[in-house]
Amino acid sequence: MSLVRPSKIIGIGRNYVAHAQELGNEMPAVPIIFFKPPSSLIGDGDTIRLPDVSQRVEFEAEIGLVIGSRARNLGPAESVRAIAGYTCVNDVTCRDLQKVDGQWGRAKGFDTFCPVGPRVGEGLDWRELEIICRVNGVERQHARATDMHFPIPDLVSFLSGIMTLEPGDLIATGTPAGTAPLKDGDRVEIEIPGVGVLSNPVKDHR
Repeated sequence: MSLVRPSKIIGIGRNYVAHAQELGNEMPAVPIIFFKPPSSLIGDGDTIRLPDVSQRVEFEAEIGLVIGSRARNLGPAESVRAIAGYTCVNDVTCRDLQKVDGQWGRAKGFDTFCPVGPRVGEGLDWRELEIICRVNGVERQHARATDMHFPIPDLVSFLSGIMTLEPGDLIATGTPAGTAPLKDGDRVEIEIPGVGVLSNPVKDHR
């Protein structure tokens, strides 16, 4: 069971230069946004299920922002005050379907494709945050929030100029380099120091 109940889950694509490069993509001039359905949410300890329609499902460790107050047309300085806290997010993605479809709704929208947890860390300075991902105990991703192409305050400001952000909404801020396929029996651990470790086993339904 997920610890958040957002009205919407907003993802940010290509927000770390090295990750864009490893996929052969150029950096965008403005943030690329997409949505994951609330039905994709699971919590710490729940199982990520690999769907039979994909042959390449990848982990994507991300810093998640949980909105604490309604936000609309905020500047970057104001936007930080709208964040209730930070949490670990795994933006699980069918990389093959993402390429075939040309848009990301199906590739990122399957049930269990948005693990979140283990808690929402409050009172943290976004500039001190870092994200670490381990698969079966081996570190695969490691980056700081300050490595982002679009900083956290700018992201919230940008999104609030498009849509009203409601309390509880979840923003996944993009993944650093190092994403790779998951297989049956894997365990993915995503850590934000000061927040905790999100741990999920992987089961193959193919």
